[in-house]
Amino acid sequence: MKAPIAYRPDIEHRKPDEDETIGGLRDALGEILETTAETHDHAIRSVHAKAHGVLQARLTVLSDLPAEYAQGLFATPGTHQAIMRFSTNPGDILDDFIALPRGLAVKVLDVEGARLAGSEGESVQDFVMINAPVFSAPSAKAFLANLKLLAKTTDRAQWAKKGLSAAMRGAETLLETAGAQSATLQGLGGAPQTHPLGETYYTATPYRFGRFVAKIRVKPDSPSVAALAGRTVSALDRPDALREEILAVAGSNWMGWQVQVQLCRDPDAMPIEDPTVEWSEDLSPFVTVARLEAGPQVSFHPRITQDFDDRSRFSPWTGLKAHEPLGEINRARRGVYAMSAEFRERFNRCPIHQPRRLEDLPFPDKGGVRPTLPRRTMPDGPHRGREGIMDMPPGAMLALGLGAAVLGFVLYGTLSRRGDRG
Repeated sequence: MKAPIAYRPDIEHRKPDEDETIGGLRDALGEILETTAETHDHAIRSVHAKAHGVLQARLTVLSDLPAEYAQGLFATPGTHQAIMRFSTNPGDILDDFIALPRGLAVKVLDVEGARLAGSEGESVQDFVMINAPVFSAPSAKAFLANLKLLAKTTDRAQWAKKGLSAAMRGAETLLETAGAQSATLQGLGGAPQTHPLGETYYTATPYRFGRFVAKIRVKPDSPSVAALAGRTVSALDRPDALREEILAVAGSNWMGWQVQVQLCRDPDAMPIEDPTVEWSEDLSPFVTVARLEAGPQVSFHPRITQDFDDRSRFSPWTGLKAHEPLGEINRARRGVYAMSAEFRERFNRCPIHQPRRLEDLPFPDKGGVRPTLPRRTMPDGPHRGREGIMDMPPGAMLALGLGAAVLGFVLYGTLSRRGDRG
């Protein structure tokens, strides 16, 4: 195995028109923010707006790590309080029948060290992740093209999005049967409708890792969450199915995940600037550097979780210099994430502060005592069945399946010609 490449400032390659593209991203996300704020009379996030669950957790950095993995936050063994927020990626609040890629944001508290510009005086480290090893677009310009379309459909015709999602899932299933998959189809609502706690989440984009460069992932470890990997969730007539599923598991289980690091060992095969290229585990395997654990708790409460969302923000640019986000997508995120948080602060008249300890934040559980929640927020148990599309009447399912098949073959040919690498 090759030695990991050393981090240096010139490892990134900035494009001449990058500032113009970032300006376009700010405009598109600003349009999403204004549309949803007008709809709800309340400002929500421009991306990953819908929280499915927020967990109080702890992160334990392992001892006796090899020197190349004992970097930054992970250089010193010990335990930190942490927060885990599960979400889906759009900037509007959608029915869970619309199956979309998932997100996990992790905030580690009481972190010491030299800070990134803009997060001075804070003591947290954020990691922003998705449930895929690669990002959906190779560049900020390509991402902007997708975002402009999403901005025009934000908070509009949710019934149509549900129908499109069902068709996209049918098309994506056909592609997967043929040994392919498409991030484009998944982003349009064709993502697998699986349990959020059983997913593996990736930064997808690279970060500085102390003296080196790496990608990071969070992988289910304890039996309570590992058993959920790939488990299908029925969301038919359950607009908040994912919240209910997380509630059912988190309410009575101890949950654990491995935090793993993949070091960059070949800058050509493991590029910094193109996040659509999956880094080969043959060249550099993921190595466990820490564990995330969360005890039994109430993971969602309508009022309290919204209060948490209003007071909090997550950004890959909140943290240590030792974990500076790298690549064009991350450079674009810097300003737009800050813009989104500033809009929410201003519109909601609710200041956002980085926490220093979990006890300072609004959570349903205080002192280990779980309050009684409204019956509608507490399911009787996990719903384990086939995906909601399979619960449709046979005639509707047949018609939808035929339509999805035609659409799948059309899209497959189109995406093949475009060279879709999703």
